Amino acid sequence: MPIEPTREQVAEISAAAEGPGDGPVVMLNLNRYRERADYAEGASDGLDPEVGGREAYARYGAVATAVLAEVGARILWHAQTERTVIGDDSDVYDEVIAVWYPSRAAFVALATHAEVLPALVHRVAGLERAALICCESGPEPVLSGL
Repeated sequence: MPIEPTREQVAEISAAAEGPGDGPVVMLNLNRYRERADYAEGASDGLDPEVGGREAYARYGAVATAVLAEVGARILWHAQTERTVIGDDSDVYDEVIAVWYPSRAAFVALATHAEVLPALVHRVAGLERAALICCESGPEPVLSGL
């Protein structure tokens, strides 16, 4: 199950971040957690590796959240899911997080930030499956309707 972008996906978002039309986006994060974190031996940064997937992801999230303001981004909305109404087992997620970025370049800056990169070990250990969907956004960090 995917939890990290492919090389092609990284290249695509990086190219869009460098393009003349780069502007605000909302990244919709869909997370499914492992029951138990799956750290490679010695990869838990000295923290207890025997934790749940949600707790491992929270270790990553604490670092990423601290860097969000630095790149001009902010969390718009965060919720635990209740159930999947349309879809199959591959569409079941535990949590949804909507994060507004002033540009794709800001998203790339977060993803490649010197403090975030070492924390990715916790994201990988905690997630069983993830989807990250890049959505159009207005110039302000607000949720907007139709």
